[in-house]
Amino acid sequence: MPKQLAAAIALLGLLTPAAGIADEAFDRCVEELRASAPAKGVSAEVFDRNIRGLQPDMAVVASLDYQPEFKTPIWDYLSGLVDDERIADGRAMLDKWAPALTAIQSRYAVDPATVVAVWGVESNFGRNVGKRPILTSLATLSCFGRRQDYFRSELFTALQIVEHGDVEPGRLTGSWAGAFGQTQFMPSTFARVAVDFDGDGRRDLVGSAPDALASTANFLADAGWSPDLPWGFEVALPAGIDDSLIGRRKKRPLAEWATLGVKRIDGKALEPATTPAGLILPAGEGGPAFLVTSNFDAIYAYNAAESYALAIAHLSDRLHGGKPFATPWPTDDPGLSRAERREVQALLLQRGYTIGEIDGVIGSATRQAIEDIQRQAGLEVDGRAGRRMLELLRTSAPPKPAE
Repeated sequence: MPKQLAAAIALLGLLTPAAGIADEAFDRCVEELRASAPAKGVSAEVFDRNIRGLQPDMAVVASLDYQPEFKTPIWDYLSGLVDDERIADGRAMLDKWAPALTAIQSRYAVDPATVVAVWGVESNFGRNVGKRPILTSLATLSCFGRRQDYFRSELFTALQIVEHGDVEPGRLTGSWAGAFGQTQFMPSTFARVAVDFDGDGRRDLVGSAPDALASTANFLADAGWSPDLPWGFEVALPAGIDDSLIGRRKKRPLAEWATLGVKRIDGKALEPATTPAGLILPAGEGGPAFLVTSNFDAIYAYNAAESYALAIAHLSDRLHGGKPFATPWPTDDPGLSRAERREVQALLLQRGYTIGEIDGVIGSATRQAIEDIQRQAGLEVDGRAGRRMLELLRTSAPPKPAE
């Protein structure tokens, strides 16, 4: 388990009531929510059928302060999201859904590669949509933790989705925070921009890839996507560039960046010269640098983290045939692809560690096993699955079985 999440759970134990008291508080809160339901556009019947009798899921409260896009080193974050496997899958999806994606681009003016990149990052192309019942998550977060007003609004909107018949309650599973579907919309986002693109009368982001992809394109168009702009590009910086110039929001025309000595990493001119762009250094000095346009901001609006937006932007470039970043990340222990993470797990299993399924997801059991290996090897104990750990596992022999 990540240390930050473990700490959050431990703190939660100090700040939340014991289970029985929590259940009583939850029941009182549910009755309060029920009284508000009609004014929020939710019938008492739908509320009772879907919310009354639920048990709170206190684990979601601990997740409020832990998000991997903010806690994970960016070279680990991107290496698992933009790897050869996802690029190949994304190209296959571009071919499979080409007619729908062409029609979506015609209507919303967002290119297929960007839409498919969001799909790939959010749910691995609809394969991993999340397993938590979002009504339980949203009801819990409506009653415990911070931002209760926000989650109450999302809960009532989710119940409106059920009442309208777009998605059946049993298929409303997703993230701990309530995002659901193949491109992971929060209920309020669904209400605002989801579309019925396949024409079956329902906006079904769970079961319909065309609905999910078109809704994503509609989101990006609504967020200001311009078909005439790139999201940005990698650049080479002059020595000693002023730190005050760095920041996604600190946009200036590309011509000004050129005057300051900033160049595209591929040597091409910075154009069109009047296009505003901001400078970001996701890993600080010594790592890759990027000039980003308003299209990057549109992706950022999907999930407010620059690492997240960069993952989608880079994956879209790779789906277009682009190359990996030219500048290496400033680390001597790079991140691993999902295939390499599965290899780490397989090698740990060979050593007798119980880590569950080999799925490329570095969860608490895998981290604990890595920590044990690190202690034995006299290494820093952080539970991280990086290049050094993979090489250590590859080159060190597993223990012999007991006779």
